[in-house]
Amino acid sequence: MTMSHAELVAALTARWPEHRIGPGLERERALLQLLGDPQTAYPVIQITGTNGKGSTATMIESLLRSVGLRTGRLSSPHLIDVTERISIDGQDISQQRFAELWSDIEPYVKMVDEMAIDGIAMTFFEVITAMAYAAFADAPVDVAVVEVGLGGTWDATSVADAAVAVVLPIDLDHMHILGPTIADIAKEKAGIIKPGSHAVLAGQQPEAAAVLLARAAEVGADVRLEGRDFGLLDRQPGVGGQVIRLQTADGPLGDLTLPVYGAHMARNAAVALAAVEAFLGNKPLSAEVIADGFAEVTAPGRLELVRTDPSIVLDGAHNPHAARAAAEAVEEAYGFAPLIGVVAMMADKDAEEVLRIWEPVMSQVVCTQVSSTSRALPAEDLADIATGIFGVQRVRTEPSLGTALEVASMLADLVPDGQPGILVTGSVIAAGEARALLVSGGPRQFEEVEPDPDDDPAPADPLTAFGVSSFGADGFDEPTEEDLR
Repeated sequence: MTMSHAELVAALTARWPEHRIGPGLERERALLQLLGDPQTAYPVIQITGTNGKGSTATMIESLLRSVGLRTGRLSSPHLIDVTERISIDGQDISQQRFAELWSDIEPYVKMVDEMAIDGIAMTFFEVITAMAYAAFADAPVDVAVVEVGLGGTWDATSVADAAVAVVLPIDLDHMHILGPTIADIAKEKAGIIKPGSHAVLAGQQPEAAAVLLARAAEVGADVRLEGRDFGLLDRQPGVGGQVIRLQTADGPLGDLTLPVYGAHMARNAAVALAAVEAFLGNKPLSAEVIADGFAEVTAPGRLELVRTDPSIVLDGAHNPHAARAAAEAVEEAYGFAPLIGVVAMMADKDAEEVLRIWEPVMSQVVCTQVSSTSRALPAEDLADIATGIFGVQRVRTEPSLGTALEVASMLADLVPDGQPGILVTGSVIAAGEARALLVSGGPRQFEEVEPDPDDDPAPADPLTAFGVSSFGADGFDEPTEEDLR
């Protein structure tokens, strides 16, 4: 009997969920070997960092397509449907193709499951990664753009030896997994820099910079540094985005339209262009190719306006690093007066610091929670934290996200003058569930399935890390796999 798409997604997510760690790469290697090592059939550009991975991957892909290359992209997490994670030539695969990929690899997944490597079966993220690598080989693609799930060295995507390793700004997050210091986290993320590769490094804090440069020297990687070799020279907000000027391999280039908001996105664009130039052998792209590539960039769930009257914007910022960037960008891009927040967060995130960042920006906050994961911080607990920061008069509690949106809309309607707006933020899951309600008209197609217990075996200000620039240190929040699931 053929499973429906929802049944297939439920079956896959019944595996170890993404917030649990299946240590090591042996399961992924074993499966891909059975599949003929599809990850070796094309070059890979791999991206890690605390924030900014998804938007940078999208920009890299768009530039590569503008060059004329056929692309594959593996991203995570998704906003509404799991098929968003695997795209070919800028288009998400269909539900039918997703089912075909699973049918093709299912017998081999079962074989690896039976091996019980490290005492567990393959995890959800490992299976999706294998499906993506197989899809790219089948297409076939000229290059794959791959977003790391968590860290770098032991992430399932790292079975591929990336030709270009992109490391976005590193900050404190997932310390219980990656280590308590910036240097510890950088050491894990530096693992994507492979022998003979190109390393494209965004501006970093000094502790991270030292680790990354040491890794690059150890493996003989060619290094391109933000500030020295590339960077954002200028930006001006514009209608529907911004106009940027970048330092490219061929010198300064201006009047580039980037149809997304925020200084952090402009810096991500500089990194993306440097990554594509490195992939092409440090050769410059023509101004026309660059302009065409950036013009096609989209960023769902990243300061995305999805409704008007009242205006509702979605943003997935989930940690202090990302919240600071988003707070600055939403004021610049929209200028809402007042801004009403609808906030839902995960229980293991620094909700207090995130809310402190939003307090000067939001006139009122409606505390809510997402429904598709047990890791959600209860709305009442979030409201308790918010009350101590905003004061009781500025906080409302609505456990249902749908009801929270209605309450926020009512508050906006009560504003007699000005330009009220609503921002849904706190996690990508919150942005995804809100987008499903407001845009797609249905539930988010990802339900976390808790594993059977019996089956179990704050960031510092950007610094001038490389002695030449602090560009890129406020990259946009692109949560990792284990972070959001």
